[in-house]
Amino acid sequence: MKEKLLTLKEAASSIDDHSSVAIGGMSFHRAPMALVREMVKQTRKGLTLIGREEGLSFDLLIGSNCVKKALAAYIGFENLGLAPNFRKKVEKGEIKFEEHACQSIVTGLRASAMGLPFLPTRGFLGSDVMGVHNGRDLRVIDSPFTGEKLVAVRAIEPDVTIIHAQMSDPYGNTRIIGQMFEDDLMVKAAKKVIVTAEEIVDTDDIRKHPEMTAIPHFMVDGVVKAPKGAYPCSCYCYYDADMDHFREYLDLCRKGALDGYIDKYVR
Repeated sequence: MKEKLLTLKEAASSIDDHSSVAIGGMSFHRAPMALVREMVKQTRKGLTLIGREEGLSFDLLIGSNCVKKALAAYIGFENLGLAPNFRKKVEKGEIKFEEHACQSIVTGLRASAMGLPFLPTRGFLGSDVMGVHNGRDLRVIDSPFTGEKLVAVRAIEPDVTIIHAQMSDPYGNTRIIGQMFEDDLMVKAAKKVIVTAEEIVDTDDIRKHPEMTAIPHFMVDGVVKAPKGAYPCSCYCYYDADMDHFREYLDLCRKGALDGYIDKYVR
């Protein structure tokens, strides 16, 4: 096996402009924020972001003019309100938003992970979601066995998936403790995978409990040691979400002072 350790700077540099990037975690929890901040510092451009229920990771990249398109079921801050930069950019037509439901994001990622061009699912028939896609990524099909109307979801294959985990070894064998969210599907669906981790541990430690390895080394292209790499999001067993930080971010964004936040926390 080959060691895959990178710095944050190297990892962000390996993400090309105009690529599609799936971002792990969910909402306030285990988003790879250290790598996202480095992407902002390096002024990535023209990205297509992919996720299910996303928050600060998406909104910061969108507000920093790194994004041309987003695919998601929800982008916001739960009880604190909608994502302000995302909402403003969509309303002004400055980015494209391809609205999904949770099920279509999950199904599209699963199709790619399985090496299939699409997978069928129930649901969506008669909903506005079908109209948004207008036959591009969701299409009604007949079951060849029962004749039932189903919805075919086109495979979603990110150019890059970035996730944050509790532990990895230098080769990319990665432990995710607690909820997986869609991280495993994002990893299996992507062409390239970068993991940031709270700790880099010895491979011997990984081998002692192989059942805890959520992502095996051969699926990972780069590993970054990033203590508190999800902050201000939570990382289960390590730290909680900093809700005061989220409130500060939202207050600055609503005042049109995102640059102030970036000066303080990114640059």
